[in-house]
Amino acid sequence: MDKLYIYVEIKGEKRLVGNISIISSDNAEFSYDEEYLHSQDARPISISLPLEEKSFDAQKTRNFFEGLLPEGFTRRCVASWLHKDETDYLAILSGLGRECLGAISVVEENNIADTFSYKKMTEEEVQKLAQEGATESAELVTRAHLSLTGASGKVGLYYDESDNSWYLPLGTAPSTHIVKQSHVRLKHIVANERLCLLTAKNLGIDVPDSFIIKTSGRNEEDVLFATARYDRKRIDSPKEWKGLKIPYRLHQEDFSQALGIPASKKYEHNNENYLQKMFSLLRNYSASPIEDQLKLWDICIFNYLIGNTDNHVKNLSLLYSDDLKKIRLAPAYDIVSTIIYEESTDNMSVSIDGLYRLCDISRESFKREAHKVGIGQSIAMKHFDDMINQFGTALDLACEMLKKQGFEVDSIRKMILSRGGIHYNC
Repeated sequence: MDKLYIYVEIKGEKRLVGNISIISSDNAEFSYDEEYLHSQDARPISISLPLEEKSFDAQKTRNFFEGLLPEGFTRRCVASWLHKDETDYLAILSGLGRECLGAISVVEENNIADTFSYKKMTEEEVQKLAQEGATESAELVTRAHLSLTGASGKVGLYYDESDNSWYLPLGTAPSTHIVKQSHVRLKHIVANERLCLLTAKNLGIDVPDSFIIKTSGRNEEDVLFATARYDRKRIDSPKEWKGLKIPYRLHQEDFSQALGIPASKKYEHNNENYLQKMFSLLRNYSASPIEDQLKLWDICIFNYLIGNTDNHVKNLSLLYSDDLKKIRLAPAYDIVSTIIYEESTDNMSVSIDGLYRLCDISRESFKREAHKVGIGQSIAMKHFDDMINQFGTALDLACEMLKKQGFEVDSIRKMILSRGGIHYNC
């Protein structure tokens, strides 16, 4: 393997955009395809990889493309299934790259035949996915050539709402939902994430649709959490497979990729001012910079209030239009109150006014940070105060909805109120 070919889907059609020339496992360079580079509708696949005739060096190439891969235990499992070294990101990318987050596809041949199918999953297979955890998800990921970022056990599946059935995408088939396991992560993590997302939605924060999948398992942990992929669009798609509508892929990149930050440095530690850099990107690249900056500000406030200390730069993304011409802030995802778990850190993943510890951050910290990121303090603090004033009601409404569905979340609610940032501002 001396080259990997990079395709991107534009308005439902795959286009060759470039290739990665591989010298060794830790030395590879991405360059745009000359024909694509000089076409009228050419657009960069990353803010960190602008349209240029020269090749990008090994570090810039790795920062973006390794950002498409799973991390931690899932990556180790996938590497084992592929019989590859887990540090060889190019070999793993070659094995998984047909279906990545966003609209990127990575293949070894300069030809990406659009051949795909879906395998309907039985109830037993869905239950096994819940019970077996990350090992089972890694096997499915490998079989489907699917690459999802993150360290927790998860897999991309196709959901048919008409008969509540799940399908495993094969070949180049796109998935519609990201499905996460429960027991491989933290206790009651599924109810936690669903509660936080519902609360965020009640506060006007844009989040993807999500729901909890109950299996026939007897344990509380035998559930799965499904989130609709905001980077997939079934509406207007003319493609079908045996009655299933095939979604378009929409391109996206997380802020780590856009800023050229390695995935290994997704947590801010030494006042690298990640938040200021994210706001700067939105000012310079968003199709609606003022609106998106306020949306990002609201997400930052909410993460603080619920005590989500895993709010790193790979958990925030940019979403491209289907022609790649417009960029917007993506809906908020992976929002969980981590502070309720004793084993979790109380340090936020990005600083607020140079502060990391949740208990050290205050309203005044946000006020000073607003000035640093370039938002007017008056409107920034109105958003802060409004969210605090409405937080309790939004949380209670989310709790009531989940309790009606049979989930006991009062203990999670109490811990959020006593340990999250809202505790210090009530």
